[in-house]
Formats: sequence, structure tokens, C-alpha cells
Amino acid sequence: MKMRVGQYLIDALYNAGVEEIFGVPGDFNLTFLDDVIDHEHVSWIGNTNELNASYAADGYARINGLGALITTFGVGELSAINGIAGAFAERVPVIAITGAPTTSVEQARKFVHHSLGEGNFDDYRKMFEPITTAQGYITSENAPSEIPRLIQAAVNNKRPVHIHLPIDVAATEIDIKESFQLLPMENAADNELVAAIERQLQNAKQPVIITGHEINSFGLQSEMEDFVKTTGIPVVQLSLGKGAFNEESDYYLGIYDGSVAKDNIRDYVDQSDAILNIGAKITDSASAGFSYQFDIDDVIMLNHHNTKINTEQRTDLTLPAIITSLQKVKYRHNPTVSKRRDTNIQVDTTNKEPLTQATYFAMMQTFLQPNDVVIAEQGTSFFGAYDLWLHANNKFIGQPLWGSIGYTLPATLGSQIADTKRRNILLIGDGSLQLTVQALSTMIRYHLKPIIFVINNDGYTVERMIHGENALYNDIHMWDYKALPQVFGGTDVALHEVNTPQELQRTFDVITANSNQMHFVEVKMHRDDAPEKLRSISKVFAQQNK
Repeated sequence: MKMRVGQYLIDALYNAGVEEIFGVPGDFNLTFLDDVIDHEHVSWIGNTNELNASYAADGYARINGLGALITTFGVGELSAINGIAGAFAERVPVIAITGAPTTSVEQARKFVHHSLGEGNFDDYRKMFEPITTAQGYITSENAPSEIPRLIQAAVNNKRPVHIHLPIDVAATEIDIKESFQLLPMENAADNELVAAIERQLQNAKQPVIITGHEINSFGLQSEMEDFVKTTGIPVVQLSLGKGAFNEESDYYLGIYDGSVAKDNIRDYVDQSDAILNIGAKITDSASAGFSYQFDIDDVIMLNHHNTKINTEQRTDLTLPAIITSLQKVKYRHNPTVSKRRDTNIQVDTTNKEPLTQATYFAMMQTFLQPNDVVIAEQGTSFFGAYDLWLHANNKFIGQPLWGSIGYTLPATLGSQIADTKRRNILLIGDGSLQLTVQALSTMIRYHLKPIIFVINNDGYTVERMIHGENALYNDIHMWDYKALPQVFGGTDVALHEVNTPQELQRTFDVITANSNQMHFVEVKMHRDDAPEKLRSISKVFAQQNK
């Protein structure tokens, strides 16, 4: 059948599971966007800037399994590059499409707008190479093979890819023999790996599993739980990848974050004689500055295309194949360690004293419902929220490895569009909000109804904790935050101001009773208050920077 390259690309994205595409129009993508909006099953989500579009595509992919955005050459794609780098770091599959000048313009090396005026048209493509798992320059000849290759690469590696699409190529008709369909990933059990893991576990008296973000990326939570039920090995999570394991499980101990972990968790992990690192990456922020007390060389590393047992290292195994192999491991442990669930912390909700961070997150625990998506900004919100106990079906989104502040507001736009039926709870601070606040306009435009809690504590709290507590560079200009929804046209957004535990509980009650609208909550707290985990980890960061 005959179809334009642009039509084929949108069809292929739809067949891979993408139903909404984010981006910003520009003259090098406009005719291609006609194919987007004309598609029967795919919707265009126009954003206020390309950075927000890249964050939104990331948030969408974390719920949907794959995301996509379209920008224009140069100014657009480079505005989005920060978000694409974050998706690469945290294994989020996003298709980044650049609408580019025509092939004749590129071949003639013309000094066109949005270029550097040097006649080069591959400068920006080169910038994407280290932050994408695959890249492609689409022509009318290679489109039937390159487009499937790139989409498949994003799905298989759970990382972004970059597509350079000249605008004349997008409009060119080509012959398509068959529609694109995703191929299943290799996930057969590897007997050599099974035997190696059994040898490591056979004499273990205190084994433990550390798990993290790759389990979320590949959607392998239920398979992980099956392995744990069979073997009886206790599980801890890293903050990078919270939600990788069912926190209601009898085998779940809690978050392991090095020296700042709860005593029972820290002692059990640090003294373990067999640690299985499954789909996790032990970073500085996830381990309080690498403060673990075990020998990292003794850890059994089981990650996507990266397994290591003792001195034997392999790069051929996918994470799905690793998890399949684990199901064949013959081992049974009877754990004696006890967990401490702090889900019933008593808080006086009639208290009229100023709200503290500790009380705020203790009360947030009671507010969570079983199907909620929790999005926590990399600031006080993340460090307070990652210790919350989740229900089995909760989803938790943060960005602790890349850590780009402002990420979560547009990421919430994406995650809410990916599933409009789930309640999305955004926890963000005032400093982060100011970076990407225009995403609120897009939420209102598309009639989304997330619940947004904005901590107003007058500045960059994480930075104050690390260095410059009273320095002017950690100050921000005070906004009238509750006025923002109306500025952006949100006349039906419910507005709340919270200063005390009593007011927070009343706000919770109102939100629960009025679920069919967006809620915007300004939560006022003292400038110098911070979650205890943040205080501890900030000291580590400060020392690390010396």
C-alpha cells in the first residue's frame, strides 16, 4: 500500500502503543503534524515549550510503556535534549522526532534559520548520540526499515531514540508491504545463569534482593514477586526505582539507602552473605553517598545487558531473560527478619500549629488510595515521599538519578494523559514549580484533573541543605501561587491553602469528596524545615563536593 513516510511513522507509533504525541510546532515539522492530527487514533498534545514536552513524554512513557514527542530542527530539539538525557539515564523509552529542513537544503549546505550558519546539518544529531540508544536519518528509501529498527530499539532497551526526519521526506509517498508490529523480546531462561546463581545461594544464610528502576522500566513487577515467593528471599528497594516491588508483600523490608536507612534494613543488607542486585543501579543519592558496608564486588549483578557473578561478566542477557531464569532457580530461604511498617503513624489532625515536613508526609500516607500515581519532585518532596508505604497497585514516579528540578509538573501532564482514570498526586516545591510552570496551562487546556501539592517554603531547600543556607542564590521570588490556575485559564480548578495539620486534613476531605476536578494546593512551611532523609543525604553531598 502507498502512504506518506509521516503517515507510516505515526501508524508505527500507534501500533507500538502510542496514542498521544507531545511537542511544539515549528516550520520544519508543520506538514508532518498534519499527518498526526489527521490520524484516526492518535492525538496531538501541544505543549508550551519543548523541555516540558520531553518531560511529559517521559511521564507518559512511565505509565504507557512508550512515549513520543515532535520538535523542530535546532531550537526545538535542543530545548528538549535535557528531558531526553533524563529518559536515557533512568531507562524510559521515548521516541524523539525532529522535523528537519528538506534534503535539498541540507545537501546544498544552505545557511537556513535554526542552523548555526555554517552549512552543517548533523551537529545536533551528534549531540543526541550519547543520550539515545539508537539514532536514524530517515529517507524515503530507508523509512520502511529504519522506523521499525528505531522503535524496536527504544522498546527493547527502554531508552530514547532520535529520529531526524526531513520535512520533504515526511511528505513523500512510499510503498509499505506490511504495517509495523513490535517483535517480542528474547526472554528464554539461560541455564548457565541459573546454575551460577544457585551456586552463590546454596550456602547463604542471610540473602537479600536489592531491586530498582529497571524492573519498573520493563514492567516485571509480578515476575519479581513470583521469584521472591518461591525463594523466600527478603527484598529492599532503592529510591531509584521505588515501586519495583509490592510493598504489601510479606517479604518486603523497605527502602535501603545506605547509612541513613532504618536500622533493621541497613543491618540486614550490610551484613548479608548473598546480595542479588536485580534491575537496580546503586547511585550516590540512592545509597547516601555510597555508604553501604558490603563489598560491591561480591554483589550478584543482574541488570539488562549487564550481569556479573564474581569475576564472570556478560552483556548478552536481557532483563526479561534474567527474570525468566530466576524462576528456575532452586533455593528456599526462611527469613527471620521483621519489617516495620509505619503506615499508622498517629497525627493530631486538629492541630492548628504550623505544619511541618514530618507531619505533612505522615498525613500524606493516610491520603494515598490503592490505585494512585504518586509523582514526587526531586527536592523535599522526593526525600519525604520515597519512604511512604505504597499499596500494591500504586505507581511512583521520581527522577533521582538525573535529578532535573521542574521535571515532575510536565511529567504529571504526561502520566495523567496516559491514564486519565487514575488519580495522579503531584508533590512539588515552589522552586521546582517555577522552572516548568507553563505545563499547568497545558493540563488545563486538556481538561486534566491531577491533585497538585505545592510546598511554599521560599526557595531551593535541597541546595540550602547542601551549601549556602542563607545565600541569595538559593532564594526565589515569591509568587502568588494560588493565582496561577486562573492566570492559565483554569477557572474551575479548586484552590486550597494549607498552613496547619487541621487545614491539610480538611483539604484532603474536600479533595476526596470532589474528585472530578483539578485541585491546586499551596502548602506553606518554614524555610528551614526539611525531611530527615534530606538533611542526612545533603551532608553527604556537601562532603562529596569538597
